[in-house]
Amino acid sequence: MSTEESTPERRTDSPTPQPADSQHTDAQQADPEQASQEWLDDPQYREAVIDLLGVLAYGELTAFTRLAGDSDLAPTQPLRASVAALAVAEFRHYECLVKRLEEMGADAEAAMAPFIAAIDAFHERTRPTTWLEGLVKAYVGDGIATDFYREISAYVDPSTAALVHDVMQDVGQADFVVKVVREAIAADERVAGRLALWGRRLVGEALSQAQQVAVERDALSSLLVGGVGAQDRPSADLAELGRMFARLTDEHTRRMGRLGLAA
Repeated sequence: MSTEESTPERRTDSPTPQPADSQHTDAQQADPEQASQEWLDDPQYREAVIDLLGVLAYGELTAFTRLAGDSDLAPTQPLRASVAALAVAEFRHYECLVKRLEEMGADAEAAMAPFIAAIDAFHERTRPTTWLEGLVKAYVGDGIATDFYREISAYVDPSTAALVHDVMQDVGQADFVVKVVREAIAADERVAGRLALWGRRLVGEALSQAQQVAVERDALSSLLVGGVGAQDRPSADLAELGRMFARLTDEHTRRMGRLGLAA
């Protein structure tokens, strides 16, 4: 689920790889669809993109079902309607991802299948017990996943990167959750302590899940470390991977601060 309105800062301390043929670079900039197709002509890279879209699609589908369930827990009708609207937006993101998979000739259900167990296990371990815990999870927990896949989008073809950013965009939930949680804290300061502990638990589980997904799927991890796709495709070394997870933690701290909670 998307929970932020800005893309995490990308690395600036290492140069962007430059292709030997500058005319090829100009062609990529002039026609991103053609550039994307050149990358997707590599079967290994295509498999990696299918993995990426598959995990995103199942993530969006579960975000929809969880938000739809959370709407039933809302204490007022206006809040119930607001959360239901967020759920609808997540389902539209899911539909966009399924459409792209089908356009690539991939089976959307098969693309999602490898990630069902891991994502379901994460949500089972982090099942909220209150309305406010559900909101914090939607903002903080899903926000870490959003940042992780935005980071990966720095290493994919232009069309895939654009789609990832589209479906990871905030649809209004960030401001909504911040407002509701801050109002709850203002009404009862004891809420802050409980939700801060909950947020700390979420960050550990979410980072662990992100690492698990990246490591266990060879095709998906190849997007980060290179070896598939265009010869001039950027990739991350171990040091950059460490910085990436540090950025995820920094973003988590910022979100907790917006909620008025100690990270």
